[in-house]
Amino acid sequence: MIWLLALLAVVWGLFYFSVSIHRATLIIALLLGAYLFINGLTVTGKSLWIVFLTLFIPLSIPIIRQWLISRRLLTLMKKALPTMSQTEQEALEAGNTWWDAQLFSGNPDWKVLQNLPAAHLTDEEQAFIDGPVTTLCAMLNDWDITHNHKDLPKEVWEYIKKNKFCGMIIPKQYGGLAFSDNAHSEIVMKISSRCSTAAVTVMVPNSLGPAKLLLMYGTEEQKNHYLPRLASGEEIPAFALTGPHAGSDAGAMTDTGVVCRGSFGGKNNVLGIRLNWDKRYITLGPVATVLGLAFKLYDPDHLIGHLENIGITVALIPTNTPGVSIGRRHLPLDSAFQNGPNWGKDVFIPMDWIIGGVTQAGNGWLMLMQCLTTGRAISLPALSVGGAKFCCRNTGAYARIRKQFNVPIGEFEGIEELLARMAGQTYILDAARKVTNAALDQGEKPAVISAILKYELTERMRRVVNDAMDIQGGSGICLGPKNYLGRLYQVIPVSITVEGANILTRSMMIFGQGAIRCHPFIQTEMAALEQSNVQQFDQVLFQHVGFFLHNMAAGFWLGLTNACLHSVPGAAVTRPYYRQIARLSVSFALLSDYALLTLGGALKRKERISGQFADALSNLYLCSCVLKHYQDQGCQKEDAPLLHWASRNTLYQAQQALLTICRNLPFRPLAGLLRVLIFPFGAPNAEPPDALIRETAMILLTDSETRSRLTHGIYVNDDATDATGRIEVAFKAVLAAAPVEAKIRIAQKQKKLAKGNPSALMESALSQSIVTEQEAALLESADQARLAAIAVDDFSPEEL
Repeated sequence: MIWLLALLAVVWGLFYFSVSIHRATLIIALLLGAYLFINGLTVTGKSLWIVFLTLFIPLSIPIIRQWLISRRLLTLMKKALPTMSQTEQEALEAGNTWWDAQLFSGNPDWKVLQNLPAAHLTDEEQAFIDGPVTTLCAMLNDWDITHNHKDLPKEVWEYIKKNKFCGMIIPKQYGGLAFSDNAHSEIVMKISSRCSTAAVTVMVPNSLGPAKLLLMYGTEEQKNHYLPRLASGEEIPAFALTGPHAGSDAGAMTDTGVVCRGSFGGKNNVLGIRLNWDKRYITLGPVATVLGLAFKLYDPDHLIGHLENIGITVALIPTNTPGVSIGRRHLPLDSAFQNGPNWGKDVFIPMDWIIGGVTQAGNGWLMLMQCLTTGRAISLPALSVGGAKFCCRNTGAYARIRKQFNVPIGEFEGIEELLARMAGQTYILDAARKVTNAALDQGEKPAVISAILKYELTERMRRVVNDAMDIQGGSGICLGPKNYLGRLYQVIPVSITVEGANILTRSMMIFGQGAIRCHPFIQTEMAALEQSNVQQFDQVLFQHVGFFLHNMAAGFWLGLTNACLHSVPGAAVTRPYYRQIARLSVSFALLSDYALLTLGGALKRKERISGQFADALSNLYLCSCVLKHYQDQGCQKEDAPLLHWASRNTLYQAQQALLTICRNLPFRPLAGLLRVLIFPFGAPNAEPPDALIRETAMILLTDSETRSRLTHGIYVNDDATDATGRIEVAFKAVLAAAPVEAKIRIAQKQKKLAKGNPSALMESALSQSIVTEQEAALLESADQARLAAIAVDDFSPEEL
């Protein structure tokens, strides 16, 4: 019995420290030999040898293993392999993997994260943000834009064009600004903290649009013609992808182009394409001068090749081309950014209007996915962080300014909980944005991470804005020039919907693509199955088996020890969180393999489980970013509450997602055993405790360096007539008067002054020399600023 237990311990150790079945077989054979040498050929020895010969010998000799096992498994698995459309295949080929693959491995290489240089701005980029971006923000009046103009004023449009806001990603050789991805993000974030209409107007030409497509795929002639015009604002671009029948399912588009010959530019018999399309929801479409158009290309007469159905193709089409129609505007939730339908009827274009020329015909979807990989990781996340920081700074200040029961509402525990959630979530958002920007600027193009950012940052921003609205109460509900929150609250669903609707992104894209792209073996296994390559399949399959067994052993060990003995980087304050990421990462990898094994191709249709895996992976990524961000900011001790809240929140969410997965996986007894294996003593991670909630909430109620770091990069002003400027003025006035209020409260407790509002007792306090004239003036100034800050708008019937 002792030998049997020892053998089991050795097997566990082998698979914990190694994933090689061959090495494990050799060591077990040596161990059995030692046993027989010491004890002779006993009944136990015979039994062990029979088990060894039956199981391990066939598994360790490739020729036998391939004939007995792999060949049969290949046939079965190939039949079960789900079909994959061309658009799905091309989406999988877009971009690359980065830290997401490390989390999928179950054993993250921390050097990949630790050695990433922090995102930074050049002097030129910082000067642009401090100069033109700040000036643009000062020109923007969100209420006037959304309620009166329903558009950006003419002078704002001209300023955007003149200062090349639409050319941030265009190289200087074409007249652009050639800014980094981080600068692009910082600019959009700052503008979005002032006016979402302006932010969308600036971000779209620099995200998924003609400029990016031209830079990656355009011919030199196309680049030389269009890029200088796009950079200067002479051309306003729009990208037309979505139509009435094709939203998330781009493959369902009914927009067509047929290769033919026709007349163009006064010439006959020109080789070109006759287009018919119907698009909607096209941002900048109503004012665009050039459309990037996605359509399905057909060549029935084989004029450009042997294929008839060539596939999705992208072309650049000036909107003044005969047959092009620009429709009326959509009104997306009362936001004023330009958006609307367009269509074309028998529009003939020459072949060289295809982006990249005829050689790129049929490559449109791959081109779009490659561009979306980085664009989706920058613009919408930046807009989301700008909105969250805006809420933290202004609603946090409002909670200090606004009083009920003679107490600032921010001191009530119910409000504290919301303030802490707002601050913690904003810290998570900014950490993910900054760390991902740093990776992008190092040349990474992580497709799965871009989907994580799009989903998580827009969703968490929605929660922050909802919490801010709950705190603001009536002042958030009553629209008008004084209301800085209402329009932001209204427009949230736009960011949730565009560039891949969040439901789709969570339930199908993050884990659906991640399971193939990021897994160490799945993609190679699928390739071997497609090619019926038994030898390659055998090799990678048994590496995968060893990987699964290793994760079982590692998951059990880290569960028993709560990863306390696991080697991780970081300071004393961050190492516990790094260890939990390591523990949950191996659990995630183990459960992923179990799901793939038991569900196979059906996992593609199990969107709820896929969404739960997406939650786990996303939160592990976000927690990794939080720890890296804390390090990059110099491990500021004052920021520790934000670090703890954000780390606890993301780890708890990841853990709960894994526990939910365990409950929903098939073969419940086996899934239950896995749960016991990875959580032998229950769930170790808890939500932020009450003391931490109070400490985190106080950050938004005080004028501190931590608050400034948390809200850094947004537009701030102290104009008392401005919607947010009056909040800044009142916040500083109230804080300056706080010691005076404290004096009066003490006097009230000592029965020197009557109960009531300190302002009403000022004359008595002055007569008793409890406060000075200067202190009384501070309190009076604070009261006036408070009244201005809490004021709301009203309108005459005629105005409405």
